[in-house]
Amino acid sequence: MADEFEGASPREQAVEAARRNNPELLQELIDKVGKKGGDKGSPEAVAEFLNTARDGVGYGLLHLAAMNGKYDVLDLLLDQEGVEIDHEDRMEKDTPLHKAVRFVNSLKPESWEDGKEIVDILIDAGCDPRIRNKGKLKPIELVDPRNKDLIEALRKAEWNIMYANDIPEAEADEDEGPTGSASDSD
Repeated sequence: MADEFEGASPREQAVEAARRNNPELLQELIDKVGKKGGDKGSPEAVAEFLNTARDGVGYGLLHLAAMNGKYDVLDLLLDQEGVEIDHEDRMEKDTPLHKAVRFVNSLKPESWEDGKEIVDILIDAGCDPRIRNKGKLKPIELVDPRNKDLIEALRKAEWNIMYANDIPEAEADEDEGPTGSASDSD
């Protein structure tokens, strides 16, 4: 199989695409892997490819994109069916959300709002902000304490996950207009 490719393997290319924010290359690789599953493509093959691609340290594609602030690649990866969004890396047991918070912390305070977009896309995709890493820290516990907006976003995400099923649904007849008898008789 190694003889099929000149240069870097598809997994190595995917790692570099995630690291360097190259969604075009990543899409090309996704299309190639998907076509191996037949005419309709294979979402399972694509998910397996994306979930198992790692760099030499053990970072997955979502980790690499999050830790380097690569929004376009994150967006493409999160659109793929079956991608594991809460996978832990080998060294620190960080999820991509932990890596995104570390990325925001590396920015100057005036750039925090731009970096928060990386955290937001992961939260919107369903990443669990309650997961603790090897140091027993949740992403919110890694945030620079001066970054109130990021703390609030993570707190809200945590609250939404914990209490989403406890919110009562509105009764169906609340929006059906006026109540009372439709009869004109006295």
